[in-house]
Amino acid sequence: MNQNQDSLNSYRNRIDEIDDEILRLLRERNETVKQVISTKVRNKLPIFVPDREDEKIVDFRTKAVKHGIDSDWAEDFLRMIMSSSRAYQSGKTFPQTSAGSKNILLVGGRGGMGSLYARIAELSGHRISILDKNDWDRALELVRGKDLVIITVPIKVTRETIERIGPMLDKQTILADFTSNKTHILDAMMDAHDGPVVALHPMHGPDVANVSRQLMMVCHGRDIKAYDWLLEQFRLWGLRIKAVDPEQHDRAMHLIQGLRHFVALLHGSFMRDFDLKPEDMADFSSPIYRAELMMTGRIFAQDAELYADIVFSTFERRTLLIEFLEHHKKLAVLVMNNDRKGFIREFKKISEFFGDFAEQALTESSYMINRLADRFG
Repeated sequence: MNQNQDSLNSYRNRIDEIDDEILRLLRERNETVKQVISTKVRNKLPIFVPDREDEKIVDFRTKAVKHGIDSDWAEDFLRMIMSSSRAYQSGKTFPQTSAGSKNILLVGGRGGMGSLYARIAELSGHRISILDKNDWDRALELVRGKDLVIITVPIKVTRETIERIGPMLDKQTILADFTSNKTHILDAMMDAHDGPVVALHPMHGPDVANVSRQLMMVCHGRDIKAYDWLLEQFRLWGLRIKAVDPEQHDRAMHLIQGLRHFVALLHGSFMRDFDLKPEDMADFSSPIYRAELMMTGRIFAQDAELYADIVFSTFERRTLLIEFLEHHKKLAVLVMNNDRKGFIREFKKISEFFGDFAEQALTESSYMINRLADRFG
């Protein structure tokens, strides 16, 4: 072994020692985090405190620069550490609202979203009951004395479920739902129940490790003060709360959910008909197309009926999809006519419409693509 190889091995051994020390410090940090979380639970404090994390990130970036370390990389590193801390909390005790332990019934609570929130609520000390499709013979017994009833069933049976259970509820019981449609569902809950009503939409799937930093859409219905404790509990779990108008919510969801999922169907259907196998396409993909391909593929790893319910959920959404397809026909004329100049004109109009957001999108997507390439490239 020559001198150069000896020097190289010496450096490598030192790197191994440093890596071991980093892991030891991370373990020590995790132990300290456990004490922080225990204190938060004991004192009914939120798990996720955005201001604290923002201050920590700014300070960490500043210190990184002083140490000659790239501040963007340092922020990524810290965010991964903090994410790990929040993930640790996902299987432990959560803080409980100052209103105390509540009796909560989840209708459809054995599904993905119902199971997730049932687990978190139980870890917060609330008493959870489940009413699923085979439990309706016990419905009157199950709803009696409940502080909160949440409807978390498939979209296609949500209105029917609300109409069925609403008349059974105690006057003071809060009726809520987790459906991705709000206008018609909120109206149905208001008609079916005379007590407190709130429409909710968790903007995440049931596969999240925990709900901290996730977004909960809230459409106020009736008697807001009666469900203040519920919104407080969401905040203690680390959820971000956004109060929205039901019609505004649904208009956004037509695009975010209905149209986006239909585009995935178009993408996947075209690939199938032209035998463009996804694993082959991935081998030839740039990072940006690989990301698009993965977003398409993840949908087809899930339940077809769920996505059919989302896409075909309302007349308004189906109308938008028809208009979307008609718009495609208009743009297809550019291709049929080999109209390069027309394409450029349309492109520039859309660029003007997106404005500064296009630059933000470029920055955020570049970050996402680079991280994906580092991890899966």
